[in-house]
Amino acid sequence: MVSMIGGGGATAPETDTYEATEVSGVWNVIVLNDPVNLMSYVTMIFRRVLGMSLPVAEKHMMEVHELGRSVVWTGDREKAEAYLYQLQEWHLTVILEKNEST
Repeated sequence: MVSMIGGGGATAPETDTYEATEVSGVWNVIVLNDPVNLMSYVTMIFRRVLGMSLPVAEKHMMEVHELGRSVVWTGDREKAEAYLYQLQEWHLTVILEKNEST
């Protein structure tokens, strides 16, 4: 009896584990609800980082509070990442999503 290591010579199909990161297109900066930050704090951060007026900042803060998320900015990937990092520095929970509607 011959024992063959590796499954008897059969080869498994190769799987491509490389996942490309798409940088082109339009991206959404989305702030998620968290149990830590006060609503007034989130409003202040939207005004300071994103330059929103008070009514617009309050609208987005209420979306975060009531819906669990709000798209606070939409545009190119590089600028979206800059906003993501700035908002994270203020301890907000933020993600990026590709805007599929464009």
